[in-house]
Amino acid sequence: MSADLAAYMDDLGRAARAAATQMAAASTAAKNAALLALARRLREAGPALAEANARDLSRAAELSGPLRDRLKLDAKTLATVAEGCEQIAAMPDPIGEITGVKRRPTGISVGQMRVPLGVFGMIYESRPNVTIEAASLAIKSGNACILRGGSEALHSNLALAELVAASLAEAGLPPAAVQLVNTTDRAAVGLLISRPQWVDVIIPRGGKGLIERIASEARVPVIKHLDGNCHSYVDEAVDLDLAVKVVDNAKTQKYSPCNATESLLVHAAQARAFLPRIAEVFRAKGVEMRGCPRTLALVPGAVAATEEDWSTEYLAPIISIKVVDSLDEAIAHINRYGSHHTDAILTTNHPNAMRFLREVDSASVMVNASTRFADGFEYGLGAEIGISTDKFHARGPVGLEGLTSMKWVVLGQGEVRT
Repeated sequence: MSADLAAYMDDLGRAARAAATQMAAASTAAKNAALLALARRLREAGPALAEANARDLSRAAELSGPLRDRLKLDAKTLATVAEGCEQIAAMPDPIGEITGVKRRPTGISVGQMRVPLGVFGMIYESRPNVTIEAASLAIKSGNACILRGGSEALHSNLALAELVAASLAEAGLPPAAVQLVNTTDRAAVGLLISRPQWVDVIIPRGGKGLIERIASEARVPVIKHLDGNCHSYVDEAVDLDLAVKVVDNAKTQKYSPCNATESLLVHAAQARAFLPRIAEVFRAKGVEMRGCPRTLALVPGAVAATEEDWSTEYLAPIISIKVVDSLDEAIAHINRYGSHHTDAILTTNHPNAMRFLREVDSASVMVNASTRFADGFEYGLGAEIGISTDKFHARGPVGLEGLTSMKWVVLGQGEVRT
């Protein structure tokens, strides 16, 4: 690791820390002005961004089809991120909100105020649109951020970062509030995650290998999820038509996201009626089914599941299927093998639905809905910086409030403690 690289990362950190102080005090009007300016620039800069993206795509010929798709910065993607900036500008500003104020017998009033985290570092792969999502959430939440995208998207990310800096300056805010690491040297990641004097939290967004490395090596707190082994459970009392529709969507609407269902649990009382129907849907869409012995007896063409299958996130047209004898068994299976990301029950039994919500230990739990809804935009957060399966601070999709903290405020009129 070169001394020059360490000095460069420290320079980014100092600038971010100074910018965070200014961003914390920035007015809502200024933050919204920066977001609207960014949306305008994104729409105006189409040709220049296309040229930068083409340079990245030409260097990424060896990437698989899905990875190349993630790397593309086409007109539709630009329109989506520009609209996202405008939506975040239209959202209420959480910073400075005081809640829960209660008057104490001593005369003081005690409450909590929402404040920015400070500086967050984000490490991500492939998708250059994440640069804008992270920048826009940082701006509205009054934070500063240091972004380290994948080397395959360097030119696209640099071009986008220039638009962000210009938009911040136009609004009278510090351009250093959003900085992009401009080197592909992997050692920069190690430096970023080991600088608690500059960075308050790290958010990795990418493959399991990346996230495991960050989680094990970071010296600052990490907001993360490693796997998205999501479950859909078909209960004993259920609307079968609804269950077929929802499970189909949860698995096949898109295979690669972390909120796609990877495991299907079916109550034994419904297995004979439900499994042949959903199996027909899966076969038509080319989904490989890996099942328990009772599943194999009802689903011709299914293959035997291994112990490893119950805890696997496939991100592919593969699903594991298990027949269970009770809601208790379903909940126990999910809590043992799941990744605490998103799990759903399909049921017409209200007490069972409420038990599932209470007892399944996941960041998102759902009743009669597709796990694919576990998303910041779908939850009304405007955008998300990522999804957390941790239990402290932020859990589930992390939007504006997930990038803030609470501090206690005390309001008095000269009271003294006796």
